[in-house]
Amino acid sequence: MNNCRIAKIIIVFSSLSYLSVSFLRNYNSLENIEKRCILKFEKDFKINLETSHEEWNQILDLADNNYLKCIGITQY
Repeated sequence: MNNCRIAKIIIVFSSLSYLSVSFLRNYNSLENIEKRCILKFEKDFKINLETSHEEWNQILDLADNNYLKCIGITQY
């Protein structure tokens, strides 16, 4: 009886560890990071018809910098 309980605990612990590692590997993949960052900063790229050209360029620069920071690319 005791051996069965120990085996169940080992199986549960191993399964949870495997699922945790799989989730973190998938969550931190480059494709998923890019998708999350694109969705996060997508609203910054929507053009407003009343925005001047200079202001629009500033908005795009800010959104681009925030996107690169989100991905983890350092800028000089």
